[in-house]
Amino acid sequence: MNAVHEQARRTPLLGEADLVVLGGGPAGLAAAVAGARRGARTVLVERYGFLGGMGTAGGVTNFAGLYGRRHGEMQGLVRGVVDELLARIDRLGGLNAPQDGMQGRIRVRSYDIPAYVCAADEMLEAAGVQIVFHALAAGAVMAAPRRIDALLLETREGRRALRARMFVDASGDGDLAHHAGVPWDYGDGAGSALYPSTMARIGSVDAPRALAAVGEFSAIDRLMQAASDRYRFGRRGAILRPQKNPAEWRANVTQLAAADGRAANALDATELSAAELEGRRQIVEYLRFLRAEVPGFERAELLALPAQVGVRESRRIHGDYVLTGEDVLSGARFDDVIGLNGWPMEVHAEGRIDWAFTRDSDNAYHHLPLRMLLPLGLDNLFVAGRCASMAHLGQAAARVSGPCFAMGQAAGTAAALSMTRGFDARAPGAASVLQQALREDGADLDDSP
Repeated sequence: MNAVHEQARRTPLLGEADLVVLGGGPAGLAAAVAGARRGARTVLVERYGFLGGMGTAGGVTNFAGLYGRRHGEMQGLVRGVVDELLARIDRLGGLNAPQDGMQGRIRVRSYDIPAYVCAADEMLEAAGVQIVFHALAAGAVMAAPRRIDALLLETREGRRALRARMFVDASGDGDLAHHAGVPWDYGDGAGSALYPSTMARIGSVDAPRALAAVGEFSAIDRLMQAASDRYRFGRRGAILRPQKNPAEWRANVTQLAAADGRAANALDATELSAAELEGRRQIVEYLRFLRAEVPGFERAELLALPAQVGVRESRRIHGDYVLTGEDVLSGARFDDVIGLNGWPMEVHAEGRIDWAFTRDSDNAYHHLPLRMLLPLGLDNLFVAGRCASMAHLGQAAARVSGPCFAMGQAAGTAAALSMTRGFDARAPGAASVLQQALREDGADLDDSP
């Protein structure tokens, strides 16, 4: 393999902190706020110039997994830091009412991206979190075999290092864990993974006529099937829903594959670059279909495209426990619960979406255990979000924003407790100490009357 030789270098120290959080998506936001409010001097590192992760950079525009059916009723299951974020988005006029789908089996909250971005800024500033934007994880320096000393970053100034006592990897791709030597898995074991998508926001929609035409998700599929000889669709299972402004709709309609049909690999620069181009091509084609074939979209216009392809799956680290698809389907309960998830398995397979729901329809949710946040071989790193310790099908459910908020809050709280109270996440009784702190901060651990 051809290569170039890099000279050894001395890397300037950008700063030191108690806690460094990598990634500003739901898991990173919650981890940074929770850690800072528990007394840790916290720095959050984000690759873009704004926060929100796939919810902003990827154009997702709705929170999934915040709600689930408990005791036969749809209710909020993810509480704590996220409650304040939702309230801040709402005060900025950017939060939609809850929207139900799949015959009432799922519920989401859509939002306007600028409101989310500004609300996140405000929340982190209020918590005293220092933010480093426009920085990419480039490596890790180890203090000992089981301890990270510093996170290496590529910034506009060049290579820099951030030293901390504790770290949270909320990068989505498990970047820090990977650089620190944690083993990881990718995909379904057969060379593919959950397919990524390019999202889009569509404006100038006649909402009453569009809602009547689209209805439940199956209605748009029937319209697509009837027109399949005239258009190239990336997949079945299009998801079209209105935003806060009913004339603006979010479109989750694309599917991005590599040349051989596998899911485009978000860890491969060449495949990811090709996926960016293909995603925009599919959006242009889909807009042509909407204007010509779907009532209410005759004057539709493309308002916004995301900063990047929406990635659903890349690295999944090996942790003390691996959350499985069976855990989702059985509604698993764990003694070391640190949060809940009510989202079903949403498997973006080739050409389609496969949904699988918890077998108990009255209690359609599962616990998230502390052990899935603990990477093998390291003592001062927690991993939260879609790169936590999950099997392919477990990740198909717990990758969405709701459980990521829950994992992040738990990780940030645990990191802070390790410095203020000598907390050891693997020690006997550790889970109960963390659970008490999470309850104090508003988290739902499924034990309220």
